[in-house]
Amino acid sequence: MNGELGRHLARGAVGFGALAGAVALVPVVGLAGLVLAPVGLVALRGCPACWFMGLAQALSRGRLERSCEDGVCELSVAARPGATRGPAGGP
Repeated sequence: MNGELGRHLARGAVGFGALAGAVALVPVVGLAGLVLAPVGLVALRGCPACWFMGLAQALSRGRLERSCEDGVCELSVAARPGATRGPAGGP
């Protein structure tokens, strides 16, 4: 497992673990359990959907690119340097 993917998975474990812990602790400690929610959002950099797109990018090893603007994320195929297409748009 490369370093980028490992860091991404660790951030996801902390983020989703903190969010789940925040919800699970509410019946036990009351609203004080929600203090874990900001920790989870910071670990996920504020956007769980963008975290999943980043995971797809990390798994693709650069074959996919993620762009997030104003809370809207898109995933697209990255152009490879030096890649040319054939006459009918094929490889």
